[in-house]
Amino acid sequence: MRAIGTATLTLATALLATARFETARFETARFETALFRAALLAAALLAVAGPAGAQDPGLARPDSMTIRSSWNDGRVRDLVARATALRLRQLSDTGLVDYRATAHGYLTFLAQLGNALAGPPTVVKADELLDDIYWHAPQFSKQIIRGRRDTLLLPTDITYHRDHLGIVQNNFPTAIRLGDGDEVRDVPHPLSVAGLEAYDFAIADSLRTRLPDQTIDVYRVLVRPRDPQTPRIVGAIYLERRTGQVVRMTFTFTRAAFRQPELEGISVVLENGLVAGRFWLPRRQEIEIRRTGTWLDIPARGIIRGRWEICCYVVNAGIDVAALARGFEIDSVPHVAGAARYPWTGAILDSLPPETRVATDADVRRVEADARAIVGARALDRKRPVTLTVRSISDFVRVNRVEGLALGAGVTVRPAFLTGLTVGGIGRYGLDDAQGKGAVAIGWHAASGAGLSADAYRTYVDAGDVAETSILINSFAAQEFGTDRTDPFDTRGAGVTVALPDWGGFVWRIRGRRETQAPLAVHATPWLGRYAGTIDADRLWSSIVSVDVEHPLVDGPFGTTVRAGLHLRGEWTSEDGDARFARAALSADVDRPVGQDRLVTRTTIGAVTPGPIPVQDVVYAGGPMTGPGYEYHSFVGRLVATEHLEWQLPIPAPSIPLGRYGSTPARVLLAPFVHVIYLDRPVAVPTRSLQGGEGWYSSAGLGLLTLFDAVRFDVARGVRDGRWTFSVDLTPSLWGLL
Repeated sequence: MRAIGTATLTLATALLATARFETARFETARFETALFRAALLAAALLAVAGPAGAQDPGLARPDSMTIRSSWNDGRVRDLVARATALRLRQLSDTGLVDYRATAHGYLTFLAQLGNALAGPPTVVKADELLDDIYWHAPQFSKQIIRGRRDTLLLPTDITYHRDHLGIVQNNFPTAIRLGDGDEVRDVPHPLSVAGLEAYDFAIADSLRTRLPDQTIDVYRVLVRPRDPQTPRIVGAIYLERRTGQVVRMTFTFTRAAFRQPELEGISVVLENGLVAGRFWLPRRQEIEIRRTGTWLDIPARGIIRGRWEICCYVVNAGIDVAALARGFEIDSVPHVAGAARYPWTGAILDSLPPETRVATDADVRRVEADARAIVGARALDRKRPVTLTVRSISDFVRVNRVEGLALGAGVTVRPAFLTGLTVGGIGRYGLDDAQGKGAVAIGWHAASGAGLSADAYRTYVDAGDVAETSILINSFAAQEFGTDRTDPFDTRGAGVTVALPDWGGFVWRIRGRRETQAPLAVHATPWLGRYAGTIDADRLWSSIVSVDVEHPLVDGPFGTTVRAGLHLRGEWTSEDGDARFARAALSADVDRPVGQDRLVTRTTIGAVTPGPIPVQDVVYAGGPMTGPGYEYHSFVGRLVATEHLEWQLPIPAPSIPLGRYGSTPARVLLAPFVHVIYLDRPVAVPTRSLQGGEGWYSSAGLGLLTLFDAVRFDVARGVRDGRWTFSVDLTPSLWGLL
C-alpha cells in the first residue's frame, strides 16, 4: 500500500505541475480592448481638444442593438466607402503630416485554475511600459520603448510578441495581424477594398457632441462577415459622419481567424481622441486574449491584458524619419538596459488598474455579447466535441480512510447540433472499499454562464461547510500518517440546477435534489498510525432545495477587497423520523493593503434551525482553517462562528532561481494571526473528540508564505483547552484544482 500511495501522490504532484505549466506557458497575444463609455469619449474629446472647447455632456454610449438602417443600404455603404477611401489616402488630405506622442501601458498575464475559473484571475506577471510614438504620412510609424519594468508573482516563462509592446497605429493596417501573426494573420480590415466585399454593414446608433466651432455626429456601424466560417472580425466601428474618420472600434474574431487551437477568444476596443480639433488619433487602447487548455477539462485559462493611454501629442512639428527608420518598428532605447533604468516611481502593482484583476472587463463582455447577437455563437465558439473531464487533479487519484486508493476520470461530449449543450460523466473506484462512485449530467449553458442542468449521482460528501485542507495534501497525510481531515457520508440521488451568473451583482446557483444518505465505514490502513472512525451519519431519504450566492472579489470600504459567499438550504428528511429544517453557511474574506503589508480576515458562520437534525447536517469546525490549535472537527453545534485575523508582512529571504521560469521573490510573508471560535448549542457526535461546552475559544499562531506565496506553513496554539498544531498546504486559491 505504501508503494501505491507514494505513486499516487507522485502522479498527483506531476499532474499539478503539468497543469500549472500548461497554464503558465500560454504565449501572449495582442488584444486591444478599451473602456469607451460615451462619457469617456466625451472626456477624451475634452482632454485633447485644447482650445476647441467643451462638448455636449449628454453624450451616452448606446447599449442597444437596434439597427437604424438595413444591412448594406445605400446610406451605410456610402459612409463606409468614404471611410475606406480616407484610410487609403493615409489621412493626407486632412493636413496631418506627422506627430509624436507618449504611450503609457501595462501588460499583465493572469491565470484562472479549477473552480476559480468563475472568479477573479490571479496576476502572474505584470509589465509597465512607457513608449515614444512617432508617425509620418503616408505610412511610416515607429515606437521606442523608453521605460520597461516587470514584477513576477508566480513562476512563468511567458514572453511577449514584439507587437504586444506598443500601441495600434491607424486602427490596424489593411490586413489585421495579432501576435506577430501567430494568433491572427491577414484578416481583412472592414475599411479596405477587400473588406467592403467581405463584410455586411448596418447603422445601429448615432451619437452627437457639440464643440464651440463644430458639431460632431458619430455613427455606430455594425460589422459582420458575409461568410462567418472564414477569418473575419465581428463588431462595430464608430465613424464620424461627415469625413468618415474612425472614432472607435470594438470587435472580436470569428473562430476561423484563430491560428492556434487553444485560443478561446480575442476582443478589441480602440478609442481615438480629437487632437487640435481636427485629427482623430489613438487615445486609449486595451487588448485581451484568452487561452484555455484542450487536453483536459480541468478549467484552466491564461489571460493577457494590455492597457494603454496615449497623450502629449505634438502635431506637424517634424520628425527625423531617416534616423528613426533603423531597427524594428517597435524597438527599445539603444542600450540594452536603458529601458530597465527608467526612473519609475512606486511599485507596478500599486498603480495597476483595478479592472485588470476582474474576471472579464465590462467592455470586453459587451464586445462578446454584441458579436454573438450579430452572427450567433457558432462562428465564435471553439468546438471540442469530446474531452477528458476531471474537476480537479484529485479526481484522477486520491487516498482517504474509506476508499483507500481511489482512481477515476470522466468524459464530456459537446454535440455539434446545439451550441452550449454538454453531456458528460465522471467516475471513481476505491480499491479498499471496492465501490464505484460517479455522476452523469446533461446541461445547457449560455456564453454568459447562465444555464440549466440535470444530473444523477452516487458520491461521498464531506460533512462541514469549510474544507480544512486541500485533497492533494490530505491524500498524502492520510496515506502516510493516518491523518484524514474529511468526514464523508454516502449520497445517491438526482437533481436539477439553475445557474444565474450576474443577478443583482451576485452569482446565483439554485439546486433541487432528491437523494438517499447513509453512513460509511473505514476500510483502509495507513502506513503509520491509525484512522479515526467516520461519523455515524443518519440513514435517510432527503428532499433538498439549496441556493448558493457568491459575490465576486470587489472593492470594499476603506481600501479593502471583499469576497463573500452564502449557502442556504431547506431540507425535508424521511425514514428514521421526519425532520424539516433550514441551514445557512456564510463565509467572507476581506483584505486591505497597509503599505507593503496586508491585513487579512476570514469569517465563517454556520447555523441550523431548532428541532431534529441528522448528524451529517450539524455545523462542524476545527482544523487549520476554522480552528487552528484545536482538533479536527472538535467543535460541533447548531451555531458555530469563527473569525481569523492576520497581518502579513514581507521579510527578506534568498531568491531561488527557477531557470527560464524566473526566480522566486527575494522575500517571504510572515503572518502572525489570532483566531476566535464561538460555539453555541453543542451537539454530541460519536467517534468525534469534542472540545467542550458552548462559549468562546481562541488561538494564536504564526504563518509563513513562500514560493510565490503558493506554499503556507502554520503553527498555532489553542488558548482554551487547545494544543500545538502544525500544518503545511498550498494556498487555498489552488485547492479547487487540487
